[in-house]
Amino acid sequence: MAANNTYSIVEYFGGDDGYRCGYCKNERGNFSHGMWSHTMTVQDYQDLIDRGWRRSGKYVYKPIMKKTCCPQYTIRCHAAKFQPSKSHKKILKKMNKFISKGELQKGPGDEHVEPMDSVCEDVGPRAPRMEITKSAITDIEKEVVECPAIPEGERKDLDVTPTGSEVPVKDSDSVADRTTATAPKPGKGSDPNRPLCRKAKDLRKERRIQKEQLKHGSVGVSSTLTTSPPNHTLTNQPKALEDFLSEICPDSSSHCLEVRLVRSNPPCPQFKASFDASYQVYKLYQMAIHKDPPDKPSESQFRRFLCDSPLEAEYSTDGPEMGYGSFHQQYWLDGQIVAVGVIDILPTCVSSVYLYYHPDFASLSLGSYSALREIAFTRQLQKQSPKLSHYYLGFYIYSCPKMRYKGQYRPSDLLCPETYVWVPIEQCLPHLENSRYARFNQNLDEGDAQVLKDVGRVLVLHRRTVMPYTVYSRKRKGSTDETEVQEYANLVGQNCAERILLYRA
Repeated sequence: MAANNTYSIVEYFGGDDGYRCGYCKNERGNFSHGMWSHTMTVQDYQDLIDRGWRRSGKYVYKPIMKKTCCPQYTIRCHAAKFQPSKSHKKILKKMNKFISKGELQKGPGDEHVEPMDSVCEDVGPRAPRMEITKSAITDIEKEVVECPAIPEGERKDLDVTPTGSEVPVKDSDSVADRTTATAPKPGKGSDPNRPLCRKAKDLRKERRIQKEQLKHGSVGVSSTLTTSPPNHTLTNQPKALEDFLSEICPDSSSHCLEVRLVRSNPPCPQFKASFDASYQVYKLYQMAIHKDPPDKPSESQFRRFLCDSPLEAEYSTDGPEMGYGSFHQQYWLDGQIVAVGVIDILPTCVSSVYLYYHPDFASLSLGSYSALREIAFTRQLQKQSPKLSHYYLGFYIYSCPKMRYKGQYRPSDLLCPETYVWVPIEQCLPHLENSRYARFNQNLDEGDAQVLKDVGRVLVLHRRTVMPYTVYSRKRKGSTDETEVQEYANLVGQNCAERILLYRA
């Protein structure tokens, strides 16, 4: 069951139809399973991306690896062990040179051969079959209906409240309205031995103090990342990523670069104030880089694709100070936004969602530069939360040469599409050279540890009531959706199937 009575709510769509592929441009070759997430805890999403899922706005999808034209493998980088390559150092030095001397190369940078995950816009259905507003979720919480059909023994196994009442779905309207006493701790269930959470107002006070301290920092230093160089005991030790980022520019620098982290859901005041400027950069990027017509990158499309998120803000005493959830990292150059990295901060990783930038600054290689900043940001967060140690770059597509650049951020792993274990990329590449689809785990006796064992334990939401599927099927005699529910549960795994609420009409 979900910690502190907080649930994810999804609608499953299946994956029978083919859609346009954003990589090879095959009009019907992209196949994926999809579901609309009305709300989702950060732990549930962490577990889903560790099974090959990925979100585009509130739509969460999983490529059908054996069927889709361009198999997409989840890739992660071990942030703490990362060392910049020669090409990465060149990009960092180029940025530092531009900041200090104002020298900007003419012509395109490497982003023209490093497209982001444009396929996110072509993965399937873009809207839910039904709407669940935040007020509706609150109503569900207030109008919980008893489910007397659950036998006593089954109730105990399913961790349902002893009174027989179904646990309510929790609404989280805004960070300010919540206290950390009710915010869920990422993980499985509550921990009675965990120290008491601090009050939300204390966390906000700390963040405000930190913001004021950073505001008066040195020119060129990120407002979201402390980049003081580490103390090296050996003089011949290779230069770390932070060393490049912490090179302080003189007062006479030609430019000032500042990186601001703003929460996109729920939107913080800074996000709202900079929304239009951010959208204008996105529009220019889509038209120049992805050749979209002027009417396609609309404001509503921008909101749906990159601003809307099912992840609500969550805080815990052992997590990062800014909390978990969805954010935009804005790159401000001389007071103007030139790039935005859309990211999710999750219990064990920073997940990159998308990156867009002003075309006039393409020669600065902002795609690669932002990835390096996000790796450094992940390393900074790990100091606050040790388990937050990986940087997820989305999907690695070996069959698309322009998408292989993600494998340059080493050490990195690819997710085995059959057993969902992580395998070093060096061991995966020989298999991908022989076949577009490959199983990376070479232990043939190993299977999916989270394979569905009991469809009856899948949690569903039916008529404002949370119940296991076995109870739902008894209520709905003659129900014909068991095959679909089994498919969904196999894709999300047994543990998630017992925590996430699957909407049933």
